Amino acid sequence: MKAFAKAIFIFAVCAGSQAMASDAEFLQSIEGRWSGGGIALTKLGGSNVKVSCSMRSDANVSNFSMDGTCRALAVVSRSFNAKVRSSGTLYSGTYVGVSGKPSKLAGVRKGNTIRFDVTWANTVYGDRKATMTIQKVGEKGLRIRTIDRDPATGKTIVTTQLDLQRG
Repeated sequence: MKAFAKAIFIFAVCAGSQAMASDAEFLQSIEGRWSGGGIALTKLGGSNVKVSCSMRSDANVSNFSMDGTCRALAVVSRSFNAKVRSSGTLYSGTYVGVSGKPSKLAGVRKGNTIRFDVTWANTVYGDRKATMTIQKVGEKGLRIRTIDRDPATGKTIVTTQLDLQRG
């Protein structure tokens, strides 16, 4: 029985370290320079605006940061940044977007996607809650998506989607 208990303990320790290694590998896989485009919703009920973006991401085994800029209509430019720490598959940090104020991020990684619950610094689309995902797409792709809920209909709306490529 003691041998069985030892085997279970060793398996649990090894499985945990493999999960941490895969999280470190995941974080390091999103490091680098990224560029591409996507859409941003101007307001609820409004239309999407096409944007072009560039971003730099730095990462190590337990955290990452993203600093980027998106342009629309060749004249409007908006910066964004995020600073995130990981503890295993749990992630937390801050995001600064259009408001210029830090919003809270808390989430979990599952596979190639980190899903954050966002608490905006200000009311956005009728409340302070949204969802943000950062998804690794293949070897050279990264998708960042912000999803909110329309307070009038209760339907989810993609308010921002950026499809970026490494390089």
